[in-house]
Amino acid sequence: MSKKILVAYFSCSGTTARAAKELARAAGADLFEIRPETPYAKADLNWMDMKSRSSREMNDPASRPAVYGRVENMEQYDAVFVGFPIWWYTVPTIVNTFLESYDLSGKTVIPFATSGGSDLDRTEGRLKSSCSPKTVLLPGKLLNRAGPEDLVQWVKSLGL
Repeated sequence: MSKKILVAYFSCSGTTARAAKELARAAGADLFEIRPETPYAKADLNWMDMKSRSSREMNDPASRPAVYGRVENMEQYDAVFVGFPIWWYTVPTIVNTFLESYDLSGKTVIPFATSGGSDLDRTEGRLKSSCSPKTVLLPGKLLNRAGPEDLVQWVKSLGL
């Protein structure tokens, strides 16, 4: 790989974290966990409770949960993989917070996700609106069952 790459990810159950770590190995990338400033409790993640924290955040398009920590020297990265679980058929709002925290002009952003049954169809618009206008947003990929060789092939196919 000729470009400096970061894999940033948000994960609550560990599924997306595992995929992110495998992807970082396949891409020879640095790794950054997108963590909420206030961690989610189990009750916060109860999507069946419309008053739970995650339900309130996902039902409010302006919601931007605070992120704990920052990527140091974001300017050094040419490409940023951004990973997340699919929530309510789209990207969790904390990922929007992360993207909006940096000037990603001139960078390539590649989403990846894990999901129990949803696809990435509703994520592109929400991700694009949170990136700098001069960010290149590539199509994303679900990594539910991707093995190490699948990830290497995907990364190679992106020409990074």
